[in-house]
Amino acid sequence: MDGLKTNSTVIWSDRWRLGSLTTNELMTIGFVSVIIGFLFVLFHLLGNTVENIDSKSAFTWMVARWGDKQSFGADYSHGYLIPFVSLAVIWYKREDFFAAPKQVCQIGLFVIVAALAMHWMGAKMQQTRLSLMSLILLIWGIPLYFFGWKVAKLLIFPCAYLIFCVPLNFLDALSGPLQHIATTMGHSALQGMGIECQRVGTMLRSPYFDLNVEAACSGLRSLLAMTALTAVYAYFTQKTFVKKWVLFIASIPIAVAGNVGRIISIALVSVTSGQKFGTGLHHDWSGYVLFAVAISLMVGFGKLLNVNYRELFTSWKKAYLSHS
Repeated sequence: MDGLKTNSTVIWSDRWRLGSLTTNELMTIGFVSVIIGFLFVLFHLLGNTVENIDSKSAFTWMVARWGDKQSFGADYSHGYLIPFVSLAVIWYKREDFFAAPKQVCQIGLFVIVAALAMHWMGAKMQQTRLSLMSLILLIWGIPLYFFGWKVAKLLIFPCAYLIFCVPLNFLDALSGPLQHIATTMGHSALQGMGIECQRVGTMLRSPYFDLNVEAACSGLRSLLAMTALTAVYAYFTQKTFVKKWVLFIASIPIAVAGNVGRIISIALVSVTSGQKFGTGLHHDWSGYVLFAVAISLMVGFGKLLNVNYRELFTSWKKAYLSHS
């Protein structure tokens, strides 16, 4: 028996046993292990130079920022899932990786040098985020050097997706504008529904409720989560490069629309069931409303992008002419 197969997909092969590997394959595994060890030392032991931080590990610093309750660090709590998604994409494309022609690419060496220089700059500037970006570039540049462009091209998305792991604190500046956008759109929607409502700054006031759209409710968290989710959805469902990017960019207004839907739901529940329930229990669980609206819009817009409108118009034209 050469291996275990299910529906023509190899799950395990005796060829993968340690005793079946050739000398060259063992040397390759050893060389890869050395590279992984080098990256571990470089970024775990020498990755963080920020003062007043106990750990020198860039990984420890990053994970701490994912769960940081100060500022908006908690908006990156989805960071735990990102590496697994990248690995899942690589596993899904494993046959393409094996089939891709492989050759040494000298350009990859320049990418590796540039990434190491970026890490050095990050350490000197005490910008751990820059060091983490350099790690992502190294993860892509090393395969580019050893295996060539065909393999590196397949790695562009899973490597670039790791950027969602990196807490980008400058995005916190979006919180204020998002608050005002959500408040303005929520106010307009409620007025359109005939619900008496007044907007005062980031507050919505009504005889039935007083709803303050605080920074934590600005939609920044949902925006970051939806862009990460939409990136994967667009990668697998859209047929062209342009459509992938159109859907990904659309995740921004989609996330805003989801947050506006959440605000409207809180207001409607407050009107029908009282402010205590609407701004209390329902408010705490209304995130499900946000993602239900946002995911529905994401899937719907993705379906619209995939429609062949020329073929659809031709079929409508034929149907119209046949009945005329």
